[in-house]
Amino acid sequence: MTLAERIERFRETLEEWLRGLYHGMISHPAYEKIEAEAEDLEDAFMLACFPDAFGIPSPVSYYTAELLPYLEDEYEAWQRRLWDRGSVVERKGHQYHF
Repeated sequence: MTLAERIERFRETLEEWLRGLYHGMISHPAYEKIEAEAEDLEDAFMLACFPDAFGIPSPVSYYTAELLPYLEDEYEAWQRRLWDRGSVVERKGHQYHF
C-alpha cells in the first residue's frame, strides 16, 4: 500500500466518522428532544432555587440568594424564556402530540 493510498483511506474514514458525528450531534431528531429535556431540567432547578421571581414564597430564599452571583447569566435567560412561553402545559403537551 502506497502512502497516497493510505492517506486516501484515512481521509475516507475520517470523513465517514465526521459525517456520523454531525448527524448524531446536530441533525438527528433526538438532539432536539434531548435539548428540550435539558432545558426543562434547568427550568425546574431554577424555579426551585428562585421561586420568589414568580411570586411563590419560599423559606429557603435567603440561602438560595447566595447562588445568584454564580447563576446570574442563566437567571436572566431563564426569566426571559419563561415569560416568553405560552404556558408550561402547552410546551409539555407538544411532547405527547395531543
